[in-house]
Amino acid sequence: MNAYCTAVDLSTREIPDLSLLETRALIASGAASPLEVTEAVLDRIDAVDPALNAYLTLTRAHALEAARIATEERAKGLDRGPLHGVPFALKDLYETDFAPTSAGLALLRDNATGRNATVTTRLEQAGAVMLGKLGMTEGAYSGHHPEMAVPKNPWNPACWAGSSSSGSGVAVAAGLCFGALGSDTGGSIRFPSAACGITGMKGTWGRVSRAGVFALADSLDHVGPMARSAADCAAILSVIAGADPADPTALLDPVPDYLAACAGPVRGLRIGIDRAAVLENVAPETAAVIADAIAAFEALGAEIVPVAFPWPADATDQWSVLCAIEVALAHAGRFPDQRAGYAPHLTALLDYGHGLSAKEVGAAMQWRLVYNGAVARAMHGLDMVLLPITTGPVAELDNIYAAPSAGESDENLGDLLKFTAPADFTGRPALTLPGGFDRRGAPIGFQLVGHALAEATLFRAGAAFQRVTDWHTRRPDLAPFHG
Repeated sequence: MNAYCTAVDLSTREIPDLSLLETRALIASGAASPLEVTEAVLDRIDAVDPALNAYLTLTRAHALEAARIATEERAKGLDRGPLHGVPFALKDLYETDFAPTSAGLALLRDNATGRNATVTTRLEQAGAVMLGKLGMTEGAYSGHHPEMAVPKNPWNPACWAGSSSSGSGVAVAAGLCFGALGSDTGGSIRFPSAACGITGMKGTWGRVSRAGVFALADSLDHVGPMARSAADCAAILSVIAGADPADPTALLDPVPDYLAACAGPVRGLRIGIDRAAVLENVAPETAAVIADAIAAFEALGAEIVPVAFPWPADATDQWSVLCAIEVALAHAGRFPDQRAGYAPHLTALLDYGHGLSAKEVGAAMQWRLVYNGAVARAMHGLDMVLLPITTGPVAELDNIYAAPSAGESDENLGDLLKFTAPADFTGRPALTLPGGFDRRGAPIGFQLVGHALAEATLFRAGAAFQRVTDWHTRRPDLAPFHG
């Protein structure tokens, strides 16, 4: 480190605890080079990731070379934007030409495609330093393959780290990267963001290209960033969003300046609250976090509006039908021929999908159309609704990963998807924000769900909330994870 860093009392050990935009400012000021920042993060990874299991593949040489190039570019005055020279990581369902892409499947552990997903290319063009591929559940569904390590929640290793994007949540929370990509089909950006005390954006369906992204269920899959703050996520989404000839479903709408939107006021925004669902029928600790968030937004000048949000009892069942039939399509080239290579959770979902009738699938598709209309009606006249992520505090690992029975949908989903599936059914954007902790010291988050392509409005609200709260600045104690 140079003399400036010593003067501001910033050691290399502290660098990984910065946010993405703080790191950008550190690099831009000359206080640290991209190479020094990358080396500091790699040191943190070496120290704690053997216990945390965030990384499935660490591409050290690739990262150091990218950091060296970024350092030279910065020295010449070239600035590619907020991500230039900043260490970043990818959930292991994004194709990369520098590492295999397993999507959490043991049978694809050495799956070197030799190509990049569109978002990988966009991140590299923005100057992000790619550290490697992050652990995830098998096929981005609910359980881990027994041959793949389970990422550990750095706040409490006995607690769930979230669903399929768990490696991304753990890596960001523990300072093993400054931003990561996750994916969300039933809640897998929002679950790990909430469980690990970070911020996550599940954008509008199609806002980000899915070209080169391993599918769980195409019509439900969403790509999005996970980082420490709303502003960090805004900077990332500005880079990865936008039309893509390689993905006809990627939306053609222009990409706003999401980072600039973060400076906007909240006064006058109309935020819907279904008090019966989100305050009276959740655990007390969750209700307290929601109540505090409501109070913060009211103090900021937002208008809190009562809303009767639709909560159909069969929502999880309908999600399971749609997910199961689409996952069967995604794995058509491997399952059932390679059945022995799959673990119980994904096998059960695939069996369920293969056993569905055309009538059942058609009924689920019609149900979704009706439900989407009901949500649009409930949200009419509102800018967003404020919802929990789960009904109670983060589950413990022993309770969340019990395998389902063969040929049945995953019973452990229970009402886990109650507050997350609506945004996946409807394709609406949802921003997860840390809002407190439970009695075990595990984080509790909440989400803001908005209208299609209204990510800028959600970032405006989220950034304002984070200007008056400090939950997003809290860091877990990593001492127990040091070898």
